[in-house]
Amino acid sequence: MAGPTRTRIVIIGAGFGGIGLGIGLRKAGLTDFVILERSDSVGGAWRANTYPGAACDVPSHLYSFSFAPKADWPEKYASQADILRYLVDCAREHGLEPHVRLNTEVTDARFDQAAARWIVRTRDGVFEAQSLVSATGQLSRPLRPQLPGIESFSGPAFHSAEWRHDHDLTGRRVAVIGTGASAIQFIPAIASKVEKLTVFQRSAAYVLPKPDKTYPPWQRFLFRRLPGALRLSRALIYLHHEITAFAFVDWPAALRVKAFRRHLQNGVKDPERQRRLLPHYRIGCKRILLSNDFYPAMDRANVEVVTESIREVRSDTIVTLNGSEHKVDCIIFGTGFTATEFLGAIKVTGAGKDLRQCWREGAQAHLGITVTGFPNFFMLYGPNTNLAHNSIVYMLECQIRYVVACLRRLCGDEIRTLEVRPEVQERFNARLQARLKRSVWAKGCTSWYQTAAGRNTNNWPGYTFAFDWKTRTPRWDEYVVR
Repeated sequence: MAGPTRTRIVIIGAGFGGIGLGIGLRKAGLTDFVILERSDSVGGAWRANTYPGAACDVPSHLYSFSFAPKADWPEKYASQADILRYLVDCAREHGLEPHVRLNTEVTDARFDQAAARWIVRTRDGVFEAQSLVSATGQLSRPLRPQLPGIESFSGPAFHSAEWRHDHDLTGRRVAVIGTGASAIQFIPAIASKVEKLTVFQRSAAYVLPKPDKTYPPWQRFLFRRLPGALRLSRALIYLHHEITAFAFVDWPAALRVKAFRRHLQNGVKDPERQRRLLPHYRIGCKRILLSNDFYPAMDRANVEVVTESIREVRSDTIVTLNGSEHKVDCIIFGTGFTATEFLGAIKVTGAGKDLRQCWREGAQAHLGITVTGFPNFFMLYGPNTNLAHNSIVYMLECQIRYVVACLRRLCGDEIRTLEVRPEVQERFNARLQARLKRSVWAKGCTSWYQTAAGRNTNNWPGYTFAFDWKTRTPRWDEYVVR
């Protein structure tokens, strides 16, 4: 049997985080690394989510790397296909293809204290590395509700992140469960094709107009010929989004509902249907969504909004708690992801510690990047680094810069391990959770930002420039350096 593949650095995941870190490492002169990707292509969430209408709700000029700008985005808000193409191009143009191992799913990772090495097991082999970086993201594992009787359903039932493109929905009776960020995109795309669309909604979302547009050829030419114009566009978009952080984390009352109510009333004419689509929690407490065609789709005669909870599923019927029966041929889950279960499918064991046990009351890390008890282990898009107001790519670039600095020092061979001090991690998270309790996300609703116990493990409670400042360079006194 062949021995383990030895390398300096193992990166798990080839989405924005893994690709961005790979580019950062190569720029720093560190080339002894591998990126392990479980699917057959790079792209992460943008490789997996191919449902009709899939697109980003952050403008393209900001939802891309500052060190790999793209001047010819077709639209202000890019489609899934355009984002995936961008990531594939980034991997190829920056020489990452030799580093990527596709169809390589990591099952567990264990830190060997005696050798100061990570032993990373996959379904096809073992990798041994000085450092381990998780870039698996927060939205990579689909959440499927355990509905009573779902196993007896005779038709296709699938999650939006695993779209069945081989199944034609034309003329079918389709049930959609959930009205979150994915559902508001694919519902308009299928509503005109199906015979009947029954949407089962647990809680309504705040949906605002999406200020989208197509970039005309002259404007794309301008961005291409004048890089300064593209940088200015990115900066203006960043500032526009960053200003809204004030409302989320400092003054929730600044989030107004007038624009939402006007958007709902313009899109849905039936007063009863308007009532069903009206949220009963504070705006901003859950993710605010953007769409121009969701409400008109929900106003169609062949669309029904059901707010009663589901009691059971039969072979061709969904039954709600009030006894109503809804005949359906297909079920689509738009129920999101297990966002609070970081690295849930991978068993990670540090210096005698199981990461799942350490996080049994909710995931936490220092700066969302390093975890006490886990030497030479780093995370991208880790706990409390999600944004509700700006681009996660900006946050990833901050984390990539920080992690590259740590890896550069480790690769210099003057030290064996870096491990964040427990008191540093505890102090950072105590302050973070205190601020989260004052934010709009703590104002009386449940969301995917929170664990079942109500701990917010996902959101960054502040401004991105503050995170940028905190991660500008590692403070080595915050680490035990061996």
